[in-house]
Amino acid sequence: MTDTPASSTPPSLPREVERAVELLFDRKAQDVVALDLRKLSTATDFFLIATGTSDTHVASIADHVVTELKTQGVRPLNVEGERGGRWVLVDYFDFVVHVFHPAAREFYQLERLWGDAPLHKLEPRAA
Repeated sequence: MTDTPASSTPPSLPREVERAVELLFDRKAQDVVALDLRKLSTATDFFLIATGTSDTHVASIADHVVTELKTQGVRPLNVEGERGGRWVLVDYFDFVVHVFHPAAREFYQLERLWGDAPLHKLEPRAA
């Protein structure tokens, strides 16, 4: 993934962001992290970054997030990359969900690009 140190204490996330994290884990997303951009960017507050194991898995994860959040009245402003499956970006304005194929995540290295942002490794909630 990246050499950026991760905080062991996740930030207090807004309800919609917490739900998106749960939905990522519902579809077995890997290496899920949150970048807290609130002090660095006026464009968005958080990036959620996750990895799927294949193009199909990446698309399935992103589609699940979009579909389930819509049932709660949370609709994306934009979705990009659905057809390619290497990197799907779902923009919810206050947060952006990035789901990557492993090779694309390594290539784009968003965690390194936003290296000044606090990075929080997220884990699924214990059942």
